[in-house]
Amino acid sequence: MMVKYGETENENISHSVTLVPRLSYSANLLSEIIDVLSEKLNDLKKSNCDFVLFFDETNKNHLNAIELERILAISLDVLLQIKKRIATISGVRSIPEALPSSIPIIRTISAQLFSITPKCSQSLSELSVHLGSIVLDSAALTKARFDFSQSNHESSIFLDEVKLMVDSKLSKQYPNVDFFKLCNT
Repeated sequence: MMVKYGETENENISHSVTLVPRLSYSANLLSEIIDVLSEKLNDLKKSNCDFVLFFDETNKNHLNAIELERILAISLDVLLQIKKRIATISGVRSIPEALPSSIPIIRTISAQLFSITPKCSQSLSELSVHLGSIVLDSAALTKARFDFSQSNHESSIFLDEVKLMVDSKLSKQYPNVDFFKLCNT
């Protein structure tokens, strides 16, 4: 994301110190969400293992189970990448570079998970609020300015890339399932 900084180079240390515990809390919250989704996905993979050989595309339960696995896999992959982004933060100036495009993605994932796992959806909403406030506070400290349209564009591209990767993995995992048809129904 394109970030422009103001003229002053001095960081207000007393204010940036308050970002560290909030960022740590956000990282811990994200880890908890990832753990829950990982467990749900593993359970679902176990129950879907028969689809490798016996998938019936006319059976609504089969279709729903595969679509649920797809949503959970996409969500988990996206959140793992966001966790990596958070881990790369090394100072207050790296926050405006690493986080802004993550917030719309988290909101999208939260909306997709609302009917599947409301608790995770609620936690993701909380996470997006925390990260949003961290981004805004870091921008105030560093005099950074954002191009939110660019951030949204980056989020969209990233989400599309993850969807393609997950669809590829699932098509290898379930060779009898027509994912192109499944995703377009």
